[in-house]
Amino acid sequence: MVQGLKLPEEFRERIEALRDGRAEPPVARDAATVVLLRDHPVEGLQAYMLRRVASMAFAPGAYVFPGGSVDPRDGDAEIGWAGPAPEVWGRAFAADDKVARELVCAAVRETFEESLVLLAGPTADSVVDDTRGPEWEADRKALLDRSQSLAEFLGRRGLVLRADLLRPWTHWITPLAETRRYDTRFFVAAIPAGQQTGDVSTEADRVAWLRPADAVERARRGELAMLPPTLVTLGELAGYDSVAAVLAAEREVQVHQPEGRIIDGEPWLVLPDHLAENYPNYPNG
Repeated sequence: MVQGLKLPEEFRERIEALRDGRAEPPVARDAATVVLLRDHPVEGLQAYMLRRVASMAFAPGAYVFPGGSVDPRDGDAEIGWAGPAPEVWGRAFAADDKVARELVCAAVRETFEESLVLLAGPTADSVVDDTRGPEWEADRKALLDRSQSLAEFLGRRGLVLRADLLRPWTHWITPLAETRRYDTRFFVAAIPAGQQTGDVSTEADRVAWLRPADAVERARRGELAMLPPTLVTLGELAGYDSVAAVLAAEREVQVHQPEGRIIDGEPWLVLPDHLAENYPNYPNG
């Protein structure tokens, strides 16, 4: 039995063209994803997830974590910064200082855009306690339509980015056969005390806090659609019983890249052998 995901027929030609040297893969864009975590009094460790709307060009209907591509302005030097310096993040994610800074800023910006959670505060040891209200929503929309940069947003509000609230977790690169490709670094973070997530993302039609183990099991039963990075990350998090345990984990960030293959005449997305056991078989892709 193939351990992976059966792909739509349209992938066959791209996989064969790449295999035979008749095509070049699109360049992968740098991106950041943040797994927001909380401790529920009954359920225990939970992760915040969004279901992408069916009209999305990339991964429609899939449950994902907040995140997205780096904006060219994410690396603005005037952004107030608290926590590990960009070079520290660069060592964790095998990136130069510029890209590392952009990734951390993109992580904070995208999390606010898609969940209203803001990993920033008035000082290096404080954090915003409530981001609800019309003024915050206006700022979120201005970030979303790129009429306001992250530096402008934080500077006007007198806030510093709290890089110390993030932890590096993993690194995934989109398969070569995809037409949209991303070089994505995954972070984990606790939702700050006093803040609440909001169902605000225009790219999602449903949000939920889920126990990682429950989410994996529901994906295995075909109840939740997930891409391999999401599912494997949840499988890793299922081994922890609290946010504190996740944040304290000693992680060596590994790079994972699924591969498109033609198996028995059909296109499949296949994980590296060391990850395959975490990925369910979907009968019809």
